Amino acid sequence: MSVIKLPVFKSFERSDALVDALATRIANALQEAVDTRGQASLVVSGGSTPVPLFHRLRTLPIDWQEVYITLADERWLPADHADSNERLVREHLLVDNAAKAKFRGLHNIHGTPEAGAAMTADTLSNLPRPFDVVILGMGNDGHTASLFPCAKELDEGLTTEAVCLAVHPTQAPHPRISLSLASLLNARQIYLHLSGDSKRTVLEEALSSRDVKAMPIRAVLDQQRVPVDVYWSNQ
Repeated sequence: MSVIKLPVFKSFERSDALVDALATRIANALQEAVDTRGQASLVVSGGSTPVPLFHRLRTLPIDWQEVYITLADERWLPADHADSNERLVREHLLVDNAAKAKFRGLHNIHGTPEAGAAMTADTLSNLPRPFDVVILGMGNDGHTASLFPCAKELDEGLTTEAVCLAVHPTQAPHPRISLSLASLLNARQIYLHLSGDSKRTVLEEALSSRDVKAMPIRAVLDQQRVPVDVYWSNQ
């Protein structure tokens, strides 16, 4: 039984159908922002799920030169590391038409995310706010961005007004930097992009309680400030 009201939920049998529909929605929102306000902002997530979406988005005829792109979170690794979200975005999104976009990475010259957080916040200071589109994923433990239930920094991530924070998850590799919940919710539209039966099950569990510390994605789902559309495909 759902305790949290289900947001807009769009279900697709195949990933390619989801990708076409979601890419079109995102492209329209970005172009409308450019047409209306002169620039647009897009926050994306790492991992394998968004790669087909990136491939579709990068081909669409948006005024990409007016679009700023950043990440919801990043492992504190060099941008050429195999596990870097920045590397993923550069290889799969920032090519073709989207090569003209203005990308702002989260990792910088500092040795730790704690030392680099202020510089990251400064790097993001010129991105148009509210973000026009934020695309989030969700882990099997209910984390989103790098707001992990296992991390001692979770309370800070859920409550701080800072743009970003250092996170050290105990059940995932690498120190990280993550946008705070306040940053993620400073948006016009959030899309939660999920794939497979296991993620459908995790979503149902997330909707069954308001305990955000057990499943931080609930803080995104259980709020009225920003519209959240869930896009899920069976495959």
